[in-house]
Amino acid sequence: MSSKTAAAIEAGGGSALVAYLPVGFPDPDTCVEAVVAVAEAGFRVIELGIPYSDPGMDGPVIQAATQEVLDTGFDLQTVFDTVQAVTERTDAAVLTMTYWNPILQYGVDRFARKFAAAGGAGLITPDLTPENAGEWLTAAERYDLDPIFLAAPSSTDARLASAVQHSRGFVYTVSTMGTTGARGDMDAAARRLAGRIGEAGQRLGKPIARCVGLGISKPDHVRDVLSYAEGAIVGSALVTALREGGVAGVAEKAAELVSGLPSASDSVS
Repeated sequence: MSSKTAAAIEAGGGSALVAYLPVGFPDPDTCVEAVVAVAEAGFRVIELGIPYSDPGMDGPVIQAATQEVLDTGFDLQTVFDTVQAVTERTDAAVLTMTYWNPILQYGVDRFARKFAAAGGAGLITPDLTPENAGEWLTAAERYDLDPIFLAAPSSTDARLASAVQHSRGFVYTVSTMGTTGARGDMDAAARRLAGRIGEAGQRLGKPIARCVGLGISKPDHVRDVLSYAEGAIVGSALVTALREGGVAGVAEKAAELVSGLPSASDSVS
C-alpha cells in the first residue's frame, strides 16, 4: 500500500503547496480548469472541498463559494467527475475535504470505491475523529486511500498521537483556532503544534508530513510554514482569486505563492 499524497510531497523535495478549491465552483468545467492551472503552477496536492450546508469550519469566503454551488444543484457525482478530469491531466495528488455526513449518507464504502476509481488519493475529514472512523479506515485500506485527520493547538497529546497513528500522507495541522480565511500574520501556535506532531511521530516510530492550513495567503507565509513543516495549505486566497479573476486570476495567484517554495526562493537568490 502506497500513499499518493506522501509521494507527491516527497517529489517536491519534502516541501509542497496544497491547494483547496470547492468542487463545482464557479461551475464544474471552470473548476477543473482552475485546478489544473493551480497544479501546473506547482501545487503538488489538491483538496477538493465538498459543498455542505452546515460548514462549521469554513470561513466566509469558502462558505459563500460552496453555497453558490449548492444553490445551483450539487451531487457527489460531480466530485468523481472532477477528480477523474484532473487526474487525467496532472500528476497532482487529489484529495477531497469533506464533512462526514455526506459520505455517511452516500455510503462510506461506495464513496471510497468510486473516489479511488476516479484516481483520488484520500480524504480529509475535519469533523471525524479517528476513534469514530472505523468504517472509513477499513474502506481506506481496502481502496488504498489516505485517511487524513486534523490536529489543532488545543489537541491533547493523546489526540495528536491518534491523529498521527491513523493518518497517512500527512496530518492536517490547523495553525489557528477558528474558521478558515486569509490572515495577515501566521499564528506562532502552528510552529509549536508542528513540533508536537513531529515528537508524536518519533515516539510512535511513524514520521509523517505536517501540512499547515488556515490563513496562508502570501509567499512569505509559505516560506515561514515550510521552514518547520512539509506542506502549506492555501484555500481562501485561491478561492478569492478564482472569483475575482477566473482561471487566469487563480493561476496568477498560484504562481505568486509558488515563489515562496524553498526551491523557488533558492533559485532567485
